[in-house]
Amino acid sequence: MRALTIDIKQASGRVLCCTIFRPGGKKLLSKGHVLSEEDVRLLETEGMQTIWVTELDEGEVSEDEAVLHVGARIGCGALEVRLAAGGRSNLIATEDCCILVDDDLLKQINCAASVVIATASNFSFARAGDRVATVKSAPFAVHRQQLDAVVSILAERGPILQARPVREPSIAVLYSDHCSGDRARLLFEPIMRQRLEKFGLSPRYSLSAVENEESVTKALGHLVRANPAVILVASTTAPAGPDDVIGRAMVNLGAHLERFLAPVEPGNLLLLGYKDHVPIVSAPGCFRSAKSNVVDLVLPPMLARYRVSGWEIACLGHGGLLV
Repeated sequence: MRALTIDIKQASGRVLCCTIFRPGGKKLLSKGHVLSEEDVRLLETEGMQTIWVTELDEGEVSEDEAVLHVGARIGCGALEVRLAAGGRSNLIATEDCCILVDDDLLKQINCAASVVIATASNFSFARAGDRVATVKSAPFAVHRQQLDAVVSILAERGPILQARPVREPSIAVLYSDHCSGDRARLLFEPIMRQRLEKFGLSPRYSLSAVENEESVTKALGHLVRANPAVILVASTTAPAGPDDVIGRAMVNLGAHLERFLAPVEPGNLLLLGYKDHVPIVSAPGCFRSAKSNVVDLVLPPMLARYRVSGWEIACLGHGGLLV
């Protein structure tokens, strides 16, 4: 890429090499802007006769073309790509969704010299219209070989980001206490509703049970048959492990216990099980306060019907200190 000074009348279609300001200091046109005929007329009325522009060398691609090319390949799902100012393209959620990010692939692409990509956090919830990623190019131009290298990696490894739609999710809640399930409901229901309101939801199914194996197994069985996106167990007792009442009830139901303990504070004592494709999440203590905890981290992917693995729970430790 090279910079040159040309007559203003020849500037249409060229790329500005520097930002142009009016005498009073107000910005007129930004660096990297592609000049139109209207821009040229505007600059002539400002008294400009020459202008500093860039010219691509052979084998180079303009910044706008590069970021659109990469932006169209880094994501899938409920997304659209929009060109933005300053050599950027943005990925915008087209509906409510959960963002899933391949962190290793993102790091590999960001080691390239031509473009960098910033994304929303893995497992984060996005509303329709939210920006969930941005691609930024080196100023003005990218070498085609560097761009081809990035595209080749994406073609081999697949997209970095998936916007997995959250469509009409249903939440089931089991309130349990060793004396009275209604006591647990009374304690936790207001906070439960407050927590779910962050996602525009409210519980569709809810039951209360005395916390013993028979009662909890029976209640979980009723909720599983409703086929919710997730079952949340709000218990007044903190388990010492998966062999306690909630875990034994999951096993009695035929559920697979995926993970006990999460590297997240608050929310260390999370117990995650699956009955077929329905996740059952026991998170004692997480419904006593509306402050962020492990439930806020794992709920978005579950609402999007994504199966969260024990390995992915283990990976929450980086950034897992929430307070």
